[in-house]
Amino acid sequence: MDHFLAISDLSSTELQDILDLAVRLKKEYFEKGNTPLFKGKVLGMIFQKPSLRTRVSFDMAMRHMGGDALYLSPNEIGLGKRESIADIARVLSGYVQGLMARVFDHEHVLELAKWSSIPVINGLSDYNHPCQGMADALTIQEKFGKKKGLKIAYVGDGNNVAVSLMHVSAKLGWNFTIANPDGYGLNAKAVEIAKGIAKGTGSNLTFLQDPHEAVRSAQVIYTDTWTSMGQEEETAKREKVFPPYQVNKKMVEEADKDVIVMHCLPAHRNHELTDEVADGPHSVIFQQAHNRLHAQKAILARLWGVA
Repeated sequence: MDHFLAISDLSSTELQDILDLAVRLKKEYFEKGNTPLFKGKVLGMIFQKPSLRTRVSFDMAMRHMGGDALYLSPNEIGLGKRESIADIARVLSGYVQGLMARVFDHEHVLELAKWSSIPVINGLSDYNHPCQGMADALTIQEKFGKKKGLKIAYVGDGNNVAVSLMHVSAKLGWNFTIANPDGYGLNAKAVEIAKGIAKGTGSNLTFLQDPHEAVRSAQVIYTDTWTSMGQEEETAKREKVFPPYQVNKKMVEEADKDVIVMHCLPAHRNHELTDEVADGPHSVIFQQAHNRLHAQKAILARLWGVA
């Protein structure tokens, strides 16, 4: 694995291997503490978008494993503006041992990887969010094991998080259902990729508009903000369209009795997700957030070949 840019780039075996390593590293951390597998390594972190979980989880992953992280703000880099992406990639390749980039345009992270001689990790783009997808898969497997045929129901905007959840579901043989309003569906290219994956794994993909039909008998209900960063001018319009897709107590009761409710955070509480659900017995949103740390340790370890 040269880079980590999309879930769809991995085989099902490679994906499960990273998840198994994440389980081991998490167990070792809580039993023994820090492990210096990343000693002598520095991760450069390029941010075009602000972040809590991405910045802190990668920074602490490096610290836990004996390495270091270097935060590079939008003003310091000016990705593709102050300096070409090709030049940035080649310069940083001589300073640090890996790059993580959280960008608006997916093409930017692809170009970083093209010109970089060190591993590049997609920390989020407008197309997908593969690091979140790995943490989501780790959280689901911690609850249900490596069981095939789980029903994963995503309710809301067909955004970058939904793309990675769809791809990880298809890779692991889970059945993925998404419900969203007309005009707010998934990226067409991402759907075609998922359909190709599903043919090989037996995963079923279902695309609906009715959120109640989507969550019926689901083991996982997933939602995200109705308005992602960069879409702020659409907020008023989206606030009128998405209320029927709010994950509330009634919707949770329509799912499997052991359902878990997921959200990648930050959450706009009592919009896409009610407080009652977010803080209720079915919620795993904070376990999910904490698993970013452990999943990303495993991604880094595989990229550097140290575990």
